[in-house]
Amino acid sequence: MRFADEEFEPYVLSLPTSTAIPLVCDSPHSGVIYPADFLSCLPISVLRSGEDTYVEELWKALPSVGATLLAANFPRTYIDPNREVDDIDPNILAEPWTSELRPTEKSRLGHGLLWRRARDRDIYDRKLWVAEVENRIGTYYQPYHEALEREIENVYKRFGVVWHLNLHSMPANSYEVLEIDTDQPLADFVLGDCDGTTCDPTLIGIIEDFLKGRGYTVARNDPFKGVALIARIGRPEENRHSLQIEVNRALYMDEDSYEKSANFWVLQKDLTQLCGKVAEFAQGLI
Repeated sequence: MRFADEEFEPYVLSLPTSTAIPLVCDSPHSGVIYPADFLSCLPISVLRSGEDTYVEELWKALPSVGATLLAANFPRTYIDPNREVDDIDPNILAEPWTSELRPTEKSRLGHGLLWRRARDRDIYDRKLWVAEVENRIGTYYQPYHEALEREIENVYKRFGVVWHLNLHSMPANSYEVLEIDTDQPLADFVLGDCDGTTCDPTLIGIIEDFLKGRGYTVARNDPFKGVALIARIGRPEENRHSLQIEVNRALYMDEDSYEKSANFWVLQKDLTQLCGKVAEFAQGLI
């Protein structure tokens, strides 16, 4: 994690280091560079709770099996690339937006395009000006989306099919954060396909079977179904498949100190082997 005094590259793009396969992956929430114009009133220790910390590192083997990996550098608490651009709570703005807004349940919870709350605390002690929000969109959000779309389209044009993995981590208290009243324990992994609409179930089954074989618990679409990115990319009828994968942060890090736990490398090794399984599947369908 670091603070930036000036603008920085919005993402890191890691291209295949072996024979390319039709697999594009992205980690939209693992960014840890905080822009100078964020101007939050919260301590960084609270803001960082929004990070999918280390996710791109957990999956770092992807390029070695022929996949493309895109990872955001900016934090989702600043602007969230896994939201539609009109998913804005108007109450966060100091003036009217320039077009119609469509805030979702995520905005109500304080986690829309522009996060309003982190760990039940207000991120700002001020309202945001339209110009500064537009700058965030143009400088960070749009370039990330353009890069992901470009890689998706390049792969689809080359192979006639694309498999997309949208990679995330989830806090151990996710049910509480989402205001879901349940006694059910949070799974180690949640596989989200918008309730069966964005990905061929064969791939989901392969991933689920692998993870369960390693002793992990796996849920589907509970409590995370996937949001803007997989909903936009996943069109199985066109051979465009998109799956969101959430991993429980308690498996690999201390959520208070943000330090890796001893199990980090065990999990990373398991996910490296999973990368190979997914690559075999994707390559076998070329």
